[in-house]
Amino acid sequence: MSTFLEEEKIEKAYDSTLMKRLLQYAKPYTVLLLIAVILLSFTAFAELAQPYLFKIAIDDHINYSEKEYMLDSELALHFTNYETGDIIRVLRDDQDFYLNQIHDENKLSSAQVAALRSEDTTSVRTLGLILIGIYFIAFFLNFAQVYILNYASNKIIFSIRHDLFSHLQHMSISFYDNQPIGRLLTRVTNDTETLYEMYTNVLVNLFKDLFLLIGIIVVMISLNIQLALITFSMIPVILLFSYFFRSKVRKAYREVRMRLANVNSSLNENISGIQTTHIFKREEQQYSRFVKLNDSLLKANERETLISAFFRPGVEFLYSLSIALIIYYGGGLVMNQAIEFGVLFAFINYIRQFFQPINNLTEKYNILQSAMASSERIFELMDHPPQVVNRPNPQKPQTIKGHIEFKNVWFAYNNKEWILKNVTFEIQPGESIAFVGATGAGKTSIINVLSRFYDIQSGSILIDGIDIKDYDQQYLRSHIGIVQQDMFLFSGTIADNISMNQNDLSLQQVQHFAKKVNANHFIEKLPNGYLESVMERGKNFSTGQQQLISFARTLAANPSILVLDEATAHIDTETESYIQQAIPELMKSRTTLAVAHRLSTIQHCDNIIVLHKGEVVEMGKHQDLLRNKAHYHKLYKLQYQSIRDKHPVS
Repeated sequence: MSTFLEEEKIEKAYDSTLMKRLLQYAKPYTVLLLIAVILLSFTAFAELAQPYLFKIAIDDHINYSEKEYMLDSELALHFTNYETGDIIRVLRDDQDFYLNQIHDENKLSSAQVAALRSEDTTSVRTLGLILIGIYFIAFFLNFAQVYILNYASNKIIFSIRHDLFSHLQHMSISFYDNQPIGRLLTRVTNDTETLYEMYTNVLVNLFKDLFLLIGIIVVMISLNIQLALITFSMIPVILLFSYFFRSKVRKAYREVRMRLANVNSSLNENISGIQTTHIFKREEQQYSRFVKLNDSLLKANERETLISAFFRPGVEFLYSLSIALIIYYGGGLVMNQAIEFGVLFAFINYIRQFFQPINNLTEKYNILQSAMASSERIFELMDHPPQVVNRPNPQKPQTIKGHIEFKNVWFAYNNKEWILKNVTFEIQPGESIAFVGATGAGKTSIINVLSRFYDIQSGSILIDGIDIKDYDQQYLRSHIGIVQQDMFLFSGTIADNISMNQNDLSLQQVQHFAKKVNANHFIEKLPNGYLESVMERGKNFSTGQQQLISFARTLAANPSILVLDEATAHIDTETESYIQQAIPELMKSRTTLAVAHRLSTIQHCDNIIVLHKGEVVEMGKHQDLLRNKAHYHKLYKLQYQSIRDKHPVS
């Protein structure tokens, strides 16, 4: 089966259904996101108000050419023939002020100008205080919306990561046979972080940029239609520029993500296999391979950076060109007194604000494209169904006795090469059965299909007369205890690894199970005993110690069916003696299936099934099989001869 997560083959265009699925995760937090949008609209309004207040301050109070004043009682004292409440019209020529018309006889005195300018000064200070108030309000609104938005986004990403990890846990074992672990880690970590950027920087902030753009367009048109049209003439150029950019950036982002997944996969493989690398002195080869992958990631990042670096200066150039056009045309209008200077000043500020959302939208588009590439892979993974699933209304009987029947079972991992061929046998409750045969005979495959790690293609497997496909998977596996050759210990304590998911198991019970399998001999010598920390994969314990912990864990689970899959392989003689003493305790009142290469370890079993190329070729007790002088006899003879060659009698 080919790997479905091959990013190189994912070439579909932007799909709105991806965004709909992403928004479904945001649905529970709609109220919070709406609050963030409302807060952002207020901050957008505050940004829009600033240049307009500058324009009022300049044209109405600092550098006006014509203005009307209403005289209050204090101001009226400076003007004869006028009373409180009268309105006077003041004209300005350079630094001189005139009443009604520009004539020498109408020129205002310095005292009159000072009185009028004091009112303007008060107004300018008031506008300054209003601006300060707007800045403070905008600060607190920004703080509130950033906190709310990040809080909601973290919750959303928590849900996505939760669903993704849950889906991975429910995937069939066959799925992991074809997936590099580093690539899956990239999905759960890097790709979800990319989605976090989308929720925080795009989903809500997009509204602010749209508010700003619409608001700026409206204000510009209201200030001066001619200058507004000059500014808007840049929009078609920007759209064409953006279209060209968009056609390039998606491919670049997808390639970066693919190369990053390859690097993560290589890192995971190299760190996990560092001991093998040192043993076979492959440091240079592994380093060379990683350098190539890292170099391909660097080149992909450089291509993406080149595209992004080309776009931003391009937008900056268009922004500068717009400013130049406005100064060229608007400056002439000011000089001809067709518009006031404050209008030109406000336009220059609004152009800056006009291009800022465009720049933001460009960056948001970058993030959005990256998020789309990530969501494609995440949802591709989440949509990949498990191959082994429960049937409707799965059975959970109160007890499982352990009566096992294989009836004409055919099984292949890849639907091409049969591993098990028409396998039929029966195991009674409490009976112990051993499976022997050469490597590749199908011994471990019998364990895999019995536990429903894989589904068989033909035939049936029954436990207590019920087809295992009718059982609930979790329930079935909870009654099958497997002690593997390559055991796995989780980070935590020894007690945690023995109790596993049994939270109600006391420390005294953990000690009891450890003693039953002779694991207490080494555990009690440790500085922290059962609370000793277990490093990643149990590296701080020997293989034999790990196996004893695994035996205690299986005994604590109290399974109805016990599977010993090469449980005594690769361990020292002393530990093996402990394990051999523990095995009868494990097998007591349980149906036991043992897989072993060393035939000496399974002679005590009630029955032995001999497999050859996926078929059952012999079945019987040890002595009976030896007397038959068939496959089992050959295996026994070869192993006995091998032992004699290794340890010749002197």
